[in-house]
Amino acid sequence: MPYFTNDAVVLGILIAVLAFVFVTSESENRQWKRLYSVVPPLLLCYFLPALLNYPLGLISGDHSQLYFVASRYLLPASLILLCLSIDFKAIFNLGPKMLIMFFAATLGIVIGGPIALLVVLNFFPDIISATPEEVWRGLSTVAGSWIGGGANQTAMKEIFEVQESLFASMIVVDVVVSNIWMGFLLYGANMTAKIDRWLKADSSAIEELRSKVSAYSDKVSRIPTTTDMFVLLAITFGGVALAHWGADTIVPFLKQYEPRLIDMRLNSLLSGFFWLVVIATTIGLGLSFSKARKLEGIGASRWGSIFIYLLVATIGMKMNLREIFDNLGLFAIGIIWMLIHVSILLFVAKLIKAPFFFVAVGSQANVGGAASAPIVASAFSPALAPVGVLMAVLGYALGTYGAIICAFLMQSIAT
Repeated sequence: MPYFTNDAVVLGILIAVLAFVFVTSESENRQWKRLYSVVPPLLLCYFLPALLNYPLGLISGDHSQLYFVASRYLLPASLILLCLSIDFKAIFNLGPKMLIMFFAATLGIVIGGPIALLVVLNFFPDIISATPEEVWRGLSTVAGSWIGGGANQTAMKEIFEVQESLFASMIVVDVVVSNIWMGFLLYGANMTAKIDRWLKADSSAIEELRSKVSAYSDKVSRIPTTTDMFVLLAITFGGVALAHWGADTIVPFLKQYEPRLIDMRLNSLLSGFFWLVVIATTIGLGLSFSKARKLEGIGASRWGSIFIYLLVATIGMKMNLREIFDNLGLFAIGIIWMLIHVSILLFVAKLIKAPFFFVAVGSQANVGGAASAPIVASAFSPALAPVGVLMAVLGYALGTYGAIICAFLMQSIAT
């Protein structure tokens, strides 16, 4: 049990942590400058709450509803705000390499699981207490999560009849391994130029998108009035309300077709969170063609970034590093699996000379989904967050199909 369980107290702690990071990151102090030249602020916003969870034991994501609030209310709000000033033409100019890296990331998950399972079963069989049959079935849920998301993960649990106790362990592996990898991606975002030089990548299209959004923001920038802020809040949270209403309407309607959708492996369509993300993104993209786009001048993307950072802190709070030592065998598979995924990504990126931004977002759109893909994208620039969202939605669509292929490959290894 953490020391603080009142969410009002926990929220205050998280906001204080975020304020501390941003104040020190802009400090002229030589020590702080040296720290932030190595560690990006966003990474600390992620890991400091994790340290407050374990080993300090002050807060815990398991005893807080803040992640639920952030992911269901602040995430859709940030998607609307960050999509307001998006430039579609500049996104299309990113070219096919973004999609290639996304599919390379999916391939890394599909073949990484079977290879990791093969390595552990043949060389370190004693570190796993479950039977090979139980392990491959349980790992199918990790594949579902890492290619699609929670809905795909639940679908794998039902399809392959995973026991509740094993499913709980697999969730721990999923969350901790994927969160550690996200930490590396956030760190890598701070040294993008060096990595791009190693990849011999041309990032001019990304820079063009970033500069276009920045230039538009400077053009319409003005000091907001109270009325301006109420209009901004009304459009943002009115959009969030519309997204929730749409999800609450669509999912019950589709439930009557549930058996057919499950047979077609379209389980994601039965997830309220899936529709929440899709509708909020659609609203934001639609508003980018209207006069609402000028809300960027009063700080729309800035507020979107604040909501994203709060989401980052709540995700960090959910990570308990102690759990790694309780599931070493399964974590060995998870880490090998992730290393294969990363190796394939870097190989393909080197081959086609894709920028590191495509590597990071392609990976996180699979492994992290809609909750964290825009976080990683915005680590490069808030203007790039919508790219992460669009890729994550594609991951939802392919999640169940890819996970089933991965599960059958793992079954062939285990039997």
